[in-house]
Amino acid sequence: MTTKKFQVGGVLYDRPFKIRRLNHFGISVDNTGEAVKFYRDVLGFALADTLDLEKTDPGPWLDGLPDKHIYFLRHNSDHHTFVLMPRPWIDHMEPPARPDITVNQITWQVGSLREVVEARLWLAELGQKIDRYGRDPGSNWHTYFPDPTGHTNELEYGIEQVGWDGLSKPEAMWPWLNEHPELPYKAESTELAEAEAKGIDLTSGHRWLEELPMTYDVGGVLLARPFKPVRIGPVSIFVEDLDAAERFYTERLGLQKSEETEIAGHRVLFLRANTEHHSLTLLPLELRSVLGAREDSTVLSFGVQVGSYEQLRAAKEFLEGKGVKLVDLPQEIHPGIDYVIHAVAPDGHVMQLYYYMEQVGWNGRVRPKEERRNVQPGVWPETLTPLSDTYDGETFRGPLG
Repeated sequence: MTTKKFQVGGVLYDRPFKIRRLNHFGISVDNTGEAVKFYRDVLGFALADTLDLEKTDPGPWLDGLPDKHIYFLRHNSDHHTFVLMPRPWIDHMEPPARPDITVNQITWQVGSLREVVEARLWLAELGQKIDRYGRDPGSNWHTYFPDPTGHTNELEYGIEQVGWDGLSKPEAMWPWLNEHPELPYKAESTELAEAEAKGIDLTSGHRWLEELPMTYDVGGVLLARPFKPVRIGPVSIFVEDLDAAERFYTERLGLQKSEETEIAGHRVLFLRANTEHHSLTLLPLELRSVLGAREDSTVLSFGVQVGSYEQLRAAKEFLEGKGVKLVDLPQEIHPGIDYVIHAVAPDGHVMQLYYYMEQVGWNGRVRPKEERRNVQPGVWPETLTPLSDTYDGETFRGPLG
């Protein structure tokens, strides 16, 4: 790292941007149509938009695909917080560095468009490979680049917000741009006014309506499942070079190391972007077989926080009733999280459901291990006593459904 400081909104940092949170995550699957049924109908992500590859990128790479769509899913008002892409199309468009990488993006939100643009220039100056940059469905300005182990990262700003009417922007307003603008750039409200002046119907975007019976009482609201996703992360990935990955995410991207544990003699690292204990877990590739993870993916799990402990217990019963496979993983892979469900999606990816994550305060220190809740595997008390930071951290805004 250089000793040069950069002004980020009037505050000096070691890099010209400051990551605020994990914004969204994407995976590549063989059949997006089948996969979306699980993440939408079982886990409760809303379908924000669908991109038809037959129309946007037709070609032999789509031959034999059972479903030729990209699905943008959301759990809150962000246009997308989870993305499903067909693996054969990814192999054609942006071939992964190794065949077992099924991550198609780990996306970090920064605070401004200026940060996105200046981050790209700074990263390129350091010799960082830049894959692409610009703007596309979801309206977020972005810069894509790989970590040293081949996992694609994205810095983004300004993702489209889906409001009370549930409508995404019309397809006619999708901003397909493979460049960054001259700064300063016009506001989104100006873009909307310009679209309206062109005769674009601003109410012609996609609206997804729940098709399943809404019979479960979730905090006094009737929903289609007995829980509600309220936050995403952490992302837990296996990497070929743990030291190189640690340097990249801490020195280059500025994530903070909260903690490290040891499993079977191997270090496991937990990095955070905000006050959460961790938003990224880095595990050495050697642990993949030790933990019984699938050999054809570098993803150990992807986290989904639900709204309460009561919801988590109900989710366990609900998922078991749906025949979803649940697997046991050691507590050492999620310090700062007490009760966890690891649910295996039909596409093989593991979803880590939880209700609580330890929050790190002004002094940057995590809770000592001996002061954490003692969890007995397989034992689910009906109620829990609160910790000092239970239900703290990022708050879900808006109605549950």
